[in-house]
Amino acid sequence: MNGTPTLVNDVMTPRVVALRTGAAFKDIVKAMREWRVSALPVLDDAGHVVGVVSEADLLPKEEYSGGDVGRYGQVQDFAEVRKADAVTAGELMTTPAVVVAPDATLAHAARVMARNRVKRLPVVGSDGTLKGIVSRSDLLKIFLRDDDAIGEEVRRDVVVRLFGTHTEAIRVEVHDGVVTLAGRAHETALIPLATRLARAVPGVVAVRCALVGMPRHPDLDPDLPDTDLPGAGRAVST
Repeated sequence: MNGTPTLVNDVMTPRVVALRTGAAFKDIVKAMREWRVSALPVLDDAGHVVGVVSEADLLPKEEYSGGDVGRYGQVQDFAEVRKADAVTAGELMTTPAVVVAPDATLAHAARVMARNRVKRLPVVGSDGTLKGIVSRSDLLKIFLRDDDAIGEEVRRDVVVRLFGTHTEAIRVEVHDGVVTLAGRAHETALIPLATRLARAVPGVVAVRCALVGMPRHPDLDPDLPDTDLPGAGRAVST
């Protein structure tokens, strides 16, 4: 899509604060506070991501500080109790780390975040080393894309590619990321595909399709349905 930011590598933060497995509990808290983050990747001596320490991993230290392991003296979560006694990143971290590749699509990264209920993902290269970090806010950057740039891409990569030279009767309008396709298409069978492809253009919030087929000539095509009637040959998508 001509350089538009569609991959994790395009939106991630390359400068990352990371921990070594031997990082002390208080140093972890200080790093989170200083950098205003709620989770940090943990690296081994070779720079490979081996886990992630989040605020949730640190809270058992406070939760069980008074020896409270649950009602009636029953341990509710042995893993959390063990973390209450942990003092290093290697002991505290959640492993294996949920990561994403730099060449993954933004849609894939969003699905991984949602599935694992995390707010950020370490970006890891094919060699396992840390390349950056991508957060929810990074994934949303694409929706700041300029309307004119979106419109130009829809015209070039959707309308022209699908309908070829027969594009003079098709209008593309973009307002606040919402794309409107209007006018007449020579091939009505391609209208649903045009809607789907326009929706996939980076930065598009929604697509409103008001494309219809070309006017029918009853004297030349008596057996064809009248595509000029309201709703005929029309595809609508939001």
